[in-house]
Amino acid sequence: MTTDEAAPSTSTGQCFEELATGMRAELLAHCYRMLGSPSDAEDVLQEVYLRAWRGFHGFEGRSSARTWMYKIATNACLNALESRGRRPLPTGLGAPESDPGVPVVADEETPWLGPLPDAALGDPAEVAARRESVGLAMAAALQHLPPRQRATLILRDVLVFSAAETAELLDTTVPSANSALARARKTLAQAQARAGIGEGRRAAELTEHEQHVWAEFCAAFERHDIDGVVKVLAADAIWEMPPFPGWYRGAAAIGVLTSTQCPAQRAGDLRMIPTVCNGLPAAGMYLRQPEGDVWRPFQLDVLTLEGGEVAHVAAFFLPDAFRLAGLPAEVR
Repeated sequence: MTTDEAAPSTSTGQCFEELATGMRAELLAHCYRMLGSPSDAEDVLQEVYLRAWRGFHGFEGRSSARTWMYKIATNACLNALESRGRRPLPTGLGAPESDPGVPVVADEETPWLGPLPDAALGDPAEVAARRESVGLAMAAALQHLPPRQRATLILRDVLVFSAAETAELLDTTVPSANSALARARKTLAQAQARAGIGEGRRAAELTEHEQHVWAEFCAAFERHDIDGVVKVLAADAIWEMPPFPGWYRGAAAIGVLTSTQCPAQRAGDLRMIPTVCNGLPAAGMYLRQPEGDVWRPFQLDVLTLEGGEVAHVAAFFLPDAFRLAGLPAEVR
């Protein structure tokens, strides 16, 4: 082990553990914002803590511990993004809406945006989600930015670092950081306008009616009640489900998609377990298996509720998302 990699002393190590524990949730949210994948964010965060642990003995307090940790995390994310493309949702590909009657074909080559279950943030989830603004629509819009512009906008507009602090974190000048921020804000606004996806109501702030809509969305799928699903959707609702590149607009079209292409055939084929992802109401959908009364993860639905209706559904076929959400591997 080199001098730079020497482990901190016991007392210094205790200080580092306190810092690491207190910042994990917000740093995970930061890495997710940068990378668009909760699994990638977890992997990079492990690297961040390893780098920080090895260098903590040399931290001299020239900046705050928080600023120091964010510099390590941001640089680790930028390094990771050098070999990775952006992670879109299907609506972000620029293609027109799809025909719900055409069989879906998965695109396993595209690195898709993933959801961030609130449970992955641990006990400080509510505080981190509020401070970090980890909504799904924002996460998708950020993917349209080049990595350094993305980092600049997150540091300035989400984490509220000053221009000077941001320049220091990114090893650039204040004028360069300000220029990157201006370009990032313009591109982000254009991406949000094209997507037509709102941030929606946070799960913790749902009205009684909205809570009923969430519950009925789940119950209708369990009843295999397609009309019931359609009933809670906005007339111009959008449905998308990476890794399938198509996306669908309108409650009627979504009804056709669900009735013709969902493998569930009858009441009881699906089980729904409510959860929260990106601060939004969500549900883990489990499909009954051929061997009998056992249901395994099928898709994780993240809902955007606007005006008391489901305006957008992002259905993710990611088994790892169930683990991150603390959902069971199977239901019996």
